[in-house]
Order: sequence, then C-alpha cells, then structure tokens
Amino acid sequence: MRMMFIALLFQVLAAPDPAQMEKAPDLGYKPVPHGLQLPQGVTMGAPSSVDVTKDGHLLVFNRGPFPLLEFDRNGAFVRSMGEGRYVRPHGFRLDPQGNIWTTDVNGHTVTKMSPQGDVLLTIGVKGQAGEWNEAANSRLLNEPTDLAFGAAGEVFLLQGHGRGEPRVLKLDRSGKLTKSWGGLGKGPGQFDTSHSIIVDAKGLVYVADRQNRRVQIFDGEGRYIKEWKYAGLPCGLYFGPGQQLYLVSGFAGQILKLDANGKAIAATGQPGKGLGEFGEAHYMSMGPQGEIYVADTVSARLHKFVKK
Repeated sequence: MRMMFIALLFQVLAAPDPAQMEKAPDLGYKPVPHGLQLPQGVTMGAPSSVDVTKDGHLLVFNRGPFPLLEFDRNGAFVRSMGEGRYVRPHGFRLDPQGNIWTTDVNGHTVTKMSPQGDVLLTIGVKGQAGEWNEAANSRLLNEPTDLAFGAAGEVFLLQGHGRGEPRVLKLDRSGKLTKSWGGLGKGPGQFDTSHSIIVDAKGLVYVADRQNRRVQIFDGEGRYIKEWKYAGLPCGLYFGPGQQLYLVSGFAGQILKLDANGKAIAATGQPGKGLGEFGEAHYMSMGPQGEIYVADTVSARLHKFVKK
C-alpha cells in the first residue's frame, strides 16, 4: 500500500501544474540524449549540479560513488574526482581561475579544488553543523547549498537548506568572514531555503529564495534592493553569455530566460518522465555551442537541450 501511495504521489508531482509555471514564449530549444560515455564500473548518481570549463569540458556533480565526473567536448569520459569525500553533493561552481568549488549540504563543508582536482581548501568540518562565529573561533557551516564569486576575489557562500538557518556568508580572499545576512522568514533579507546565489558584473548579489518563491537582489554588503516573485520554486540561477540571466524552476520543470526585471521572456520544459521532462530542475549550465545542461536530482538524470 505504501509503495502504491508513493507511486501515485510521484505521478501527481510529475504532472504539469499550470499554477507553478511561468507563461512565456518558447525558448527555442529541444531535448536530446546527453550522449555521455561512462566506462565500465563507473556510474553516475543523481546529478545535483553541472558546469562547463573554459575548454568546454563538462563537469557533473552527482550523488553516486563517483561524485565529480568530467567529460570532454565529445562526451568521452576523462576522469572522476572526490570519491569518499561527500555526504550529499549539492551545488558547485568554477571560479575565474578554473578552480572547482563544491558544497556538501549534509556534510556541512565547502571544498575548493584545483583544476587538476587537488584539494586546496576545506571550509567547515565534515559532519559537524554549526555557527560561523569569529569571536568564538567557530568556523562551522550549516547546510551549505551554493556559492558565488565577487570581482575582488571574495566568496559569497549560501547556506540553510531547511534545517540550518538560511544565510549568506561573505568571505574575503583569505577566507575571513566579513559580512553575514539572512535568517528564516518572509521579510526582505530573510530566506526560506536559500538555494542558489550568483553575482553580476556590477557586484549585485542574487539569491534564489526557494520556498518563498522569489529571487532577492542585494548589494555586495547585503543591503536589500528588490525582489522578483515566481509561481514555482526558484532553484538554480545561472549567467549565460553576455550576462544573460537564466533560472531553473524546481518541480515546475522549467528553464526560464529572464529580462533585466526578472520577467520570464522565454521558457521550455515541464514535469514528467519523458526526454527533457523533469522531476526537479535543480541547477543548470551552458556549453560552448549554447547547449543547456540541467541537473535533475529527483529523476536522477542529466538533461541536455540544444537549439532547434
């Protein structure tokens, strides 16, 4: 009976819900098989995040035994990294130097690796959730979800996935905490599941405040500027070429192209089990030919879309 209920619930969640979907013209993309080639003995778990290096290699952060997988431009397997390091992979980003930064939401750590995969820095202590308090000499994290980089090398680290207090932590290039803001709530500057963060060329900080169904925008010191509301659950923010802003909207299963005011000006995708249909659109990235990759944690699939 319980399995039948779970199956029915998944069918309900997988059905398109117009109330959670933004109305916008078609994005002009179509789904295709990702075509990635995994060697015997290497598997991909549920993808949680994805990014593309400057030389066009695809990196997939996933919840399997080989948490970070690299593929070349043709989809051929290059290597795996990070075995045994993570409890629950979540978000990851490449910094301007090509270093790989990963967040472990249940392990409560952030790891910085060189482009070659060597660990350069670990923030937090694996398995220990806690508070970052310089006065008490405590530098613990609580459910880190995502991070972004400022022009001066500062790191904006986002945490709080549901149990931890949702906050933005601003660290300077040496790793010292210089600013923190947030807290649980619905008011300006508060969050309910702070899920994704990016910084634009002007230094403005965008936070996907998932359960509040909005994106909040701040200056680099955490001063609230404005917010954009959405019908669905904003999950992953991404800047494409020319600082074009995209948003993937969780269980609504949409890839949204946004204008300067946060309005969806183009969209594609929906929930479902077919090619290019989502369980949860979690994070996205774009490849050198404009192709879009979306990590789907619920359907445990990596989606690929190409221009029509």
